[in-house]
Amino acid sequence: MLVVDDSPTMANTLTALLTEEPRIEVVGRAGDGNRAVQLARLLRPDVITMDLLLPGLDGPAAIAHIMSQAPARILVVSAVAEQRGVDLGFQAMSAGALELIGKPNVTNAEELRRWGRELAHSVCLMAEVPVISRRPRAVAPPPMPSGARVDVFGLVASTGGPPALAEVLSKLPRDLPVPMLVAQHITVGFTQGMVRWLSQVCELQVGVARDGERLEPGRVYFPLDGHDLLVDSIGLARLQRSHGGPCPNGDVLLNSLAMAYGRRSGGGVLTGMGEDGARGLLAIRQAGGVTLAQDEASSVVYGMPRAAVELKATDGGTPLALVADLILQSCQRPSFRPARGPEGGAR
Repeated sequence: MLVVDDSPTMANTLTALLTEEPRIEVVGRAGDGNRAVQLARLLRPDVITMDLLLPGLDGPAAIAHIMSQAPARILVVSAVAEQRGVDLGFQAMSAGALELIGKPNVTNAEELRRWGRELAHSVCLMAEVPVISRRPRAVAPPPMPSGARVDVFGLVASTGGPPALAEVLSKLPRDLPVPMLVAQHITVGFTQGMVRWLSQVCELQVGVARDGERLEPGRVYFPLDGHDLLVDSIGLARLQRSHGGPCPNGDVLLNSLAMAYGRRSGGGVLTGMGEDGARGLLAIRQAGGVTLAQDEASSVVYGMPRAAVELKATDGGTPLALVADLILQSCQRPSFRPARGPEGGAR
């Protein structure tokens, strides 16, 4: 793998931490964006860790060059304390990076080693991800179940999720008649940056949910850093601290929608590693709601969608380009009006 960081101290630290994992070999290091592109072409590393605030080419520009000249799996390792670095992280995702990881903010050696083990684990997982996704061919979206009319829609995503969410949300109109709730697995510190970035690419109002908030049509809700987002029995947003596992948890979100809205709930599982969201999506289907999973051809990682399909939480896969169409179909009304609350209650 290739380590890219303009700080020699940080580059040394990353190299030492990563090479404690016997499956990882660091074959090169670069201190600026231009050198990173050169070494990516020369060494063809399986995985690259990329800083963003670099001399010469910045991180997103270097990633764009690498993905066009010597495609690789790229993990952004950036300081979350700097807003510019966080914002650049989502530009990097658009350019082809797979994951955002915050630089360590620790006070002792054991915490640093723990962070290093987590980073090494991510690198090993990324090494198994196909470098180039196949693009889906244009097909007509499958028909919605007869009479399907949802009052809320939840989306779950992980690796490759931010660009996928940007594509979906950018195609939805400002007057979407239902609220959208999202569980995107992300490192603590990056949520506000993701909200700012998505707000720039779509017409919907994108924000972080407040505990007890009433859900409004045409708005997209994300959980607070380190929290899961769900709805209670009367359709109010609730936040609860995550306790291990994927964060935020997609099963928690989708299960709550199934319980609160029943057949008027909708859910989708997008690209990502693991199985999060599959059981929650099944709960929506069993309640009579609308479900979808991104197809393999358009997924960066076909882990979570595959789990949903294999669990029979949905029928087959949906190309990413058609997910917004299905969401719109599922929430059509004779005329746009504010969505109603769970089981008929007004919101």
